[in-house]
Amino acid sequence: MSSLKNDRYLRALMRQPVDVTPVWMMRQAGRYLPEYKATRAQAGDFMALCTNPELACEVTLQPLRRFDLDAAILFSDILTIPDAMGLGLYFETGEGPKFERPITCHADVEKLPVSDPEQSLRYVMDAVRTIRKALAGSVPLIGFSGSPWTLATYMVEGGSSKAFTKIKKMAFSAPETLHLLLDKLADAVILYLNAQIAAGAQSVMIFDTWGGVLSPRDYQLFSLQYMEKIVAGLTREYDGQKIPVTLFTKNGGQWLEAIAATGCDAIGLDWTINIADAKARVGDKVALQGNMDPSVLYAPKERIEQEVSDILAGFGTGEGHVFNLGHGIHLDVPPENAGHFVEAVHKFSKQYHK
Repeated sequence: MSSLKNDRYLRALMRQPVDVTPVWMMRQAGRYLPEYKATRAQAGDFMALCTNPELACEVTLQPLRRFDLDAAILFSDILTIPDAMGLGLYFETGEGPKFERPITCHADVEKLPVSDPEQSLRYVMDAVRTIRKALAGSVPLIGFSGSPWTLATYMVEGGSSKAFTKIKKMAFSAPETLHLLLDKLADAVILYLNAQIAAGAQSVMIFDTWGGVLSPRDYQLFSLQYMEKIVAGLTREYDGQKIPVTLFTKNGGQWLEAIAATGCDAIGLDWTINIADAKARVGDKVALQGNMDPSVLYAPKERIEQEVSDILAGFGTGEGHVFNLGHGIHLDVPPENAGHFVEAVHKFSKQYHK
């Protein structure tokens, strides 16, 4: 890690001492930045932007030119894996992602290929290599994937969902079909994240956006056990450096102990849990990432600073906190408010580090 000019983020994930609390934002490369909108217009559409390594690199770097962030995150989409499996991903304006060929039965799952991501998702690996080179050791690069359960929800529902009736119908009427799908997806995610690590990702994160729609028993059965399989299959050291792994289940605050037991290095927290409570429950096992409500970024500067101060005080002294939002930054947040947020984290966190 010594080759990095700023390794606070990696150190915090491994619960090592830092000078100030590191900070980055979920969706920091994105629609709230005018320069992002310009690059996306240049690309033509969202998928054209994702599949162009140079433009994906450009939008990854844009927030780092504006803000003193402690990490870059690969610009990509969680649905690259199902797309590579041949489901026909497309984006409807204002409606989000859709699949031309959703999963409807056991035979559909059996046909799904799990292929070498250096071939089927070469554009992602090329983006990782391009970004890593462009960062020139300034800050670490985070790679990521969706969780098997979250990917499966899109694949079975055919797109975004509010009630998740199709995948829950599969879970309760054809569980063996869903387990086969989740197992294949876990294998695909292991290959995908390990390929990102080999290409230059210095930390990886698994986004389980929809794990929180499950009951406690079904979360363990359909989501957590497959994330645990992934954690066990990941390259945890590469090129002499440890590769920390963060698991983030939105609305997963009730399951922190179980998530910590997977062997991950850090747990992402959304804003529905108090960080002091989270630390009391799992603090000596894993680092914590989070957890300001992204909507606070609509507030005046003083209110943003107050929220940052409160969360820092909640975590208190000791190592193992990466400051972040509890979910992605909203697309209509003024960029200067994001700047106040990042500055406030560095300014007010000094007192908590020796």
